[in-house]
Amino acid sequence: MALGSRGQIRILCSWLGVSIGLAAPSSEEFSRWKIFLQQYCEKCHSAKATAGGFQLEQLASLESFGQQAAAWNKAARRVRQGEMPPKGAPAPSLDQREQFARWVEDSLRQKACEAGIAPGPAVTRRLNREELTATLRDLLDIHLEIGGVLPAEGAGGEGFDNAAETLFLSPLHAEKYLEIAKFATDFAQKEYKSRLKIFVALPGPGQTETQAARAILSQILPQAFRRPIDSSTLREYFDLFQAARKQGQPFENAIFFALRAALVSPRFLFRIEPPQYGSGPQPLDGYTLASRISYFLWGSMPDEFLFDVAASGKLHEPAVLKEIVGRMLRHDRSLNFAQRFVEQWLRTRDLERDKAPDAKLFPQYAVDEELRSDIRNQPVLFFRELLVRDLSLLNLIESSQTIATSNLAKHYNVNFPIDKSRSKQPQWVDVPEGSHRGGLLGMAACLIVSSYPYRTSPVLRGAWILDSILGTPPPPPPENVPPLEEAKPGAAFKSVRERLFEHRRNAACASCHSRIDGLGFALENFDAVGRWREEEGGRPVDASGELPDGTPLRGPAGLKAALIERKDQFLRNLTAKMLGYALGRSLTWKDACAVDEIVTQVKAENYRARGLVEAIVMSIPFRFQAPTGGAIPAPAPSRAGRLAKTTVVDKEERQP
Repeated sequence: MALGSRGQIRILCSWLGVSIGLAAPSSEEFSRWKIFLQQYCEKCHSAKATAGGFQLEQLASLESFGQQAAAWNKAARRVRQGEMPPKGAPAPSLDQREQFARWVEDSLRQKACEAGIAPGPAVTRRLNREELTATLRDLLDIHLEIGGVLPAEGAGGEGFDNAAETLFLSPLHAEKYLEIAKFATDFAQKEYKSRLKIFVALPGPGQTETQAARAILSQILPQAFRRPIDSSTLREYFDLFQAARKQGQPFENAIFFALRAALVSPRFLFRIEPPQYGSGPQPLDGYTLASRISYFLWGSMPDEFLFDVAASGKLHEPAVLKEIVGRMLRHDRSLNFAQRFVEQWLRTRDLERDKAPDAKLFPQYAVDEELRSDIRNQPVLFFRELLVRDLSLLNLIESSQTIATSNLAKHYNVNFPIDKSRSKQPQWVDVPEGSHRGGLLGMAACLIVSSYPYRTSPVLRGAWILDSILGTPPPPPPENVPPLEEAKPGAAFKSVRERLFEHRRNAACASCHSRIDGLGFALENFDAVGRWREEEGGRPVDASGELPDGTPLRGPAGLKAALIERKDQFLRNLTAKMLGYALGRSLTWKDACAVDEIVTQVKAENYRARGLVEAIVMSIPFRFQAPTGGAIPAPAPSRAGRLAKTTVVDKEERQP
């Protein structure tokens, strides 16, 4: 089916990084794609055949982009991924699939943005393993991986483990939380620094036991629950203290019993944002905003300074927010943000699992723990330096500086200008000319994670660039596609390029590989562990490739230059990833409007790294909350203390 030029222009503009605006879909355009749907979908999804409960009639008008957004989104996703039409039925080409999906996405985005940027719903999420560990560290000064006993969280939202939709609560979690609370309080009772944080008062001359207990609980409970507490909440935990004393427990033991109950309260284990019953979006209260900022940039509870700013009522002021963002990014705790965000965005966490290089083929990597650590940390520390120094985000594509150690210098065979007196420590250094080590694409972590354990893969590397760098992941491969022929012992050497060329003779493979492989071929000078090579199997490496639009690429330098030309597409992907991480949820079509605005702001400030974080913190989805809906409920006594009392006392067989 011949398609109009507008869809083709959108594809080309996407690759060129050109913004073409989001005009409402025209009737002519809609009619064209309606024919597409009728041609490929009507047989299974007409009024007489409602496969999967879906009828094409749902998408019969332009108004359906507002009324049936979920149905349009599902249709676009299934068409793009090749799930529809079903196998054996007439099917559109890959280009047609991609053009249709992009038209749907643009139309949904335009419809969602008609009313302007709006915040999403407030979501309740529990602390994940790393957040729980960090929060207990800052609350009780416990420097142990205490949350490691919890089940590992999967990726959700925009690909991160802090997404609310994946942080469900299972019976195993409940059991482990009880164990963690007991372990934490037992440890804190014996640890000098922990006791100092807890026992801000003791019974003594001029201070009764009741006064001391109330003083302790009045200080630690607001920290644990990350907001001021009312008198009824204080009374609940003071009653637990008194119950323990009546059973004969010493003063300190009774305090720790009440504290243990607080550590299994939903108000500690979950980030619960108070509902908002207004008629429209409202600013978050200061304490909720403080927690959002702190868990975004530190992965932990707000510190005393941030609590004080929240209490002052000034946290929403732009100048104050900007100053706080800079302060928090310069703090050592921001390393936690850099590590969690970068390793999940670039998928380099997998280096510790199924992406570890083959130990027999690459023994140095397998035996040298320092080298493995330096490789994994290089992109993390590089990203953090961009934030601390407030440098351009385009350094992630190409840069004249990098992070280096003596281990990395030896692995890369590059003479970095390292301070020899601390050669094992990561250092911010200039990249020697001609070393090819500027930006993420010159870092072993990114090159290893996009390779097989035993060889390079232009397919994996190309797909990694499309997904992680450009935000345009390729569709999954068709079923029953034969694997790439691997080299057989004793057979004549064939490069990966030669084997892929034979593989692409299969028509089902060629269309996808034409979009993916050219990007990966440009990185073939890097081997499977990221070392530079000029030859493979005794023959010169061919690192030439091309983009889907035919733009030729010559090695890593050519690829980086092409990505710089598409810098706005890169920035939009990075912005969407970071906004999803900051909000801890999947982005909606309305969030796409906020992404557009943030991108515009960052571009206007020359792509400043800190400017991206500031713009996210200042954005409407981050600072505001949508109305909850429904009538304002009548006040009810808090259940948190009763829940905590029941679970803890039952677990301890009612012995504090």
